[in-house]
This record gives sequence, structure tokens and C-alpha cells, in this order.
Amino acid sequence: MGSGQNTEPGGVGAARTTAAAVAYQSGFGNEHATEAVPGALPVGRNAPQRAPLGLYAEQLSGAAFTEPRHHQRRSWLYRIRPSAAHPPYHRIGNGRLRTAPFTETEPDPNRLRWDPLPDPRDPTDFVDGLVTVGGNGDALRRTGIGIHWYAANRSMTDRVFGDSDGELLIVPERGGLLLRTELGLLAVEPGHVALVPRGVRFRAELLADSVRGYMLENYGQPFRLPDLGPIGANGLANPRDFLAPVAGYEERDGRPTQVVNKFGGNLWAADLDHSPLDVVAWHGTHTPYVYDLRRFNVLGSISYDHPDPSIFTVLTSPSDTPGLAGADFVVFAPRWLVGEDTFRPPYFHRNVMSEFMGLVEGAYDAKAEGFVPGGASLHNMMSAHGPDRATYDKASSARLEPQKIDDGLAFMFETRWPVVPTAQALAAEHRQPAYDQVWQGLQRHFTV
Repeated sequence: MGSGQNTEPGGVGAARTTAAAVAYQSGFGNEHATEAVPGALPVGRNAPQRAPLGLYAEQLSGAAFTEPRHHQRRSWLYRIRPSAAHPPYHRIGNGRLRTAPFTETEPDPNRLRWDPLPDPRDPTDFVDGLVTVGGNGDALRRTGIGIHWYAANRSMTDRVFGDSDGELLIVPERGGLLLRTELGLLAVEPGHVALVPRGVRFRAELLADSVRGYMLENYGQPFRLPDLGPIGANGLANPRDFLAPVAGYEERDGRPTQVVNKFGGNLWAADLDHSPLDVVAWHGTHTPYVYDLRRFNVLGSISYDHPDPSIFTVLTSPSDTPGLAGADFVVFAPRWLVGEDTFRPPYFHRNVMSEFMGLVEGAYDAKAEGFVPGGASLHNMMSAHGPDRATYDKASSARLEPQKIDDGLAFMFETRWPVVPTAQALAAEHRQPAYDQVWQGLQRHFTV
């Protein structure tokens, strides 16, 4: 059972009060069903001649009608007004948001690292606070990804946002967000992630005076849970820990609302005289989720060697090649290290995949200095990387006893193609110009 949403903006305090009372349904990929008013969901059919309570029936399709059943993503929405009731869209400025194909710079084999994105000086909401780092593929062909930072100091009030180019994985690093979506409310704090499907509209309200984080825009196949193979039936991210919203509608007639639509790489806007977040009931599988990364069931070696980071995969977006992901979302959550005669931090590595890393809190066990919460690094395809000198020196001589890593929460966006950085990311003042220096001083130890 859902409810109507408290729709009047009242600042951070009001948003936090609302967020504390948010209710959810559980289960990734479930056929969810929820109604904010009893009797709003039709029984036995999707599109009756007259939908209950004078509502409009509307299907939101996240997959082609003829895709296999286990790939289907669609939800039936029962709303006060249909989405079709909007005036023409008009182009608005893109700000610092960019979209694939990324052609303004050359693909760069150099290792790159940034300090946190600076806070905005002017009033800035979530959409205006998006800054693109780079990406790959082609949004119009539904392949590849875009990687973005965000920093905001103002809630979206009379504005909502939807992305027709891809689904959004939002990773808060400082300060939380209350996401008022068409399908209901999500409260996402640092340590959580929110997954907003392609085309689902939402308004981001701040749960702190200023917020900051990361966002992956996935143009390709929707994220799903990875296959477990020989791991068996359980482990990694458990489906029941993904929480979907219950229905919660807005009625704001007579109050102008701007609908911002990212389409074909550009931002378009249409002005309504009502809120489009007016879904009273819905059922289906094309739904937003929130997930607590600390609930990830970490698996690892209990004998020797550092396992490949693929065992830390939370979500994966498959490509046309089995086992080769268009995008993987990987988390390095608190865990025990017990390997015998083992160099325990991530090993030195050159990878056919490209790796973008971020840090939500604490420290990352492969970098002793310079990689701080809110920062980021990019190690493109076949770029050599691994522990810095201080980490190597410490780990190669450490006493090997059970060790708990519980003071850090890092993540990785991994992708099959090189990430082409934007010109603004390369020229950013918060880019670290001497990142290569962290590997200088690694001594020759070879003896015969």
C-alpha cells in the first residue's frame, strides 16, 4: 500500500523527515504491485475500458515487446494525467553534461586521478550540478556509458528530470538525496546506491545543505544481478536487499513544473501546469531501486592469493559477448583478509577492461595517499596500475594475520571499451597533475 506524497518543499529538515518515513517493497526484478489509494489497481487486466478511480492507464516499456521474458522490463502506471499531456519540448543548455560518442579529446592511455569535485558557488540543483568525466560507446545506438560527478546545494523544487538515453546509477558520497520518482520515494544516503531506470522521471531533494557524488549513465542493456556460477545460489548482492518504492503520488495542479528530458545527448524541457509525478498505482518490473552497499555478501579467498575483483560485482550490464560487460558496478566493501603467503592488496595489473574508481568513505587499501572520499581515478584499457609504493612496501613485509578492512568503501565502474575523458575533466583544477609519481621509487629487488 502506498500513499500520497508530501509535496510542499520545506528545506532539508522537511526532506529528512519525509525520508525517514519512506516505505519499500523488496526484491530485484520482482513483479511489484502497489497502490496509494485502495482500488486504484485494476484486477485481472492492465487496460480496462475505464481505469479505476478515473485514472489513466499507461505502459512504460524499458525493453522491446519481443525481447525474451526474462529480459522484459515494463510497468503499468495508473496516473491522474497521461504523460502524453505535455506541450512541445524546447532545447535548453546542457551545462557541463556531455554524452557519447565522446570525440572532443583523443582516447588517453595515461592514468588519471582527481580530487573531489569542488562545491558550486551559485545555487545549483542536481541536474545543473552534473559534470561529465567521460565515457564510451554511442547513446543513440544504446551502447556504452557516461560517467559523471554531481555537486548540488539546492533541491529541485518545480523541476523533474528523466533520462531517455540510459538508466542512472547514483552513488552519493557526501549528503543524501530524497528521490521523488514517478513510482514513489527513494531515500539514498552515502553507502547506498540508487538505480533509476531509463525514462523514469524524478526530482532530487537534498538531505544535507550540500551533496556530492558520482553517477553512471548506462546506455546499454539494463543492469541485472550477475550470474553466480560455481559460487552457487547465494552470495554477492542478494535480490531481497534491493528496495523498490511503494506508490506515492503528487497533486500540484496550477503550479508550474519543468520537465527536463535528456534525449540524444541534449537537454530538452517542457513546462506543465501540474506535477508529472502523479502515479497513484503501478505494477511491473521497470522500477527504481535503492541498495545498501554494506549488505553486499563479500566472498574471498580463505587459502592464498588475492581473488579477481569480479567477485565484488554488484550489478552488470551484459554486452553481445557472453561474459564481457558493457558496464559492471563493483564495490570494495568491509571484509576480512586471511590469505596465507599472499600479497593482500590488489595486485599490479594491466586489464583489457577500463576501470573508473571512486571512494565513498575512509581509505582504499591499494592507495596509501592521494585517493580521498569524493576523488576518482581512471585506468584505461591496458594501462598499468596497482598499489602505490607506500602500500607495496607495507604489504610485502606485513605480518600475515587475519585483518579486517572496515574503514573504507570504494567502488568501480568497469567497462569493455576505453573511457574517453572530456576536455573539462582533463583541464579540471581538481585533477592531480602528478598521479604517475605514486609508482615512482618502487625499488629493484631482483637477486640471483
